[in-house]
Amino acid sequence: MRSEDVSRSLGLDPSWIERRTGIRHRHVAAPEQAASDLAAAAAGRALRAAGLEAADIGLIVLGTSTPDELGPSTACRVQALLGARDAAAFDIAAACAGFVYGLQTAVGWLAAQPVAAPHALVIGVEVYSRFLDPADRGTTALFGDGAAAAVLGPSAPPYGLGPVTLGADGSQAGDVLIPAGGSRRPASADTLADRGHTIHMNGRATRDFIAGIFPRLVAEATEAAGVKPADLALVVPHQPNPRLVASLAPDAGLDPAQLAISGYDVGNIGAASLPYALDRALRAGRVAPGDLVLIAGFGAGLTWGHTLITWPPS
Repeated sequence: MRSEDVSRSLGLDPSWIERRTGIRHRHVAAPEQAASDLAAAAAGRALRAAGLEAADIGLIVLGTSTPDELGPSTACRVQALLGARDAAAFDIAAACAGFVYGLQTAVGWLAAQPVAAPHALVIGVEVYSRFLDPADRGTTALFGDGAAAAVLGPSAPPYGLGPVTLGADGSQAGDVLIPAGGSRRPASADTLADRGHTIHMNGRATRDFIAGIFPRLVAEATEAAGVKPADLALVVPHQPNPRLVASLAPDAGLDPAQLAISGYDVGNIGAASLPYALDRALRAGRVAPGDLVLIAGFGAGLTWGHTLITWPPS
């Protein structure tokens, strides 16, 4: 769906969304598609790219804010769709930082397995279109639907994932949330009437959080690794507002050319944004063996996390 069409639906100038966010398009899931359908398709592509079968997967970790149901986990739905009968499966509710949280979970699981360990699937997926108030320009302008997945397996030093650093600040949980549908405000005629089942976002607070957290994550990751921001071959940030995140590159000590920004074409796809942007960068030939790649996620909760990858030979 084109942003100019979304702008018109909001009664705005056709260029309003693109001028403020840089987002040109976003995908909308078909009516019959749930999060598990998008996630399974992305996981299947990741398995084929890795030359693996579903039977090779021992763990499925799925990050999402828009699950098929409150329970069971959407990861279990994906396990069934893939036919990965030997895989443990569960969801992670860390919003847009869910992929980084999933990486940490998969790394810990792999480290505890025998030498001939199976592989792990880490998936990010969102179907935000089902949770938007079409009259709310602050959310409708930003969010899209999407899924992406990564396969993790053993790697030999010096290649692979470095330490994963995670953080959260629950005191700001109200800044971005879907307030109804859980145990605090179960579904009722009142919650439907006040659109409690749609995304509510404090735009100013969210913008301030992004402006502070992204440069901080870059500084933390590079200082811990004993490198400089300029040494990073690629930086993959979450991109709720692509234009805003790109504008923060100088504050983080980065050249904008170091950033992998794909949100211009898909909008904010939440937990899927990091693996999707990384895949786009890999397909474009932007990463070579030995390159340092920073993954930096942040989102509702508030949650955040980062890790450095020393890219392995293909």
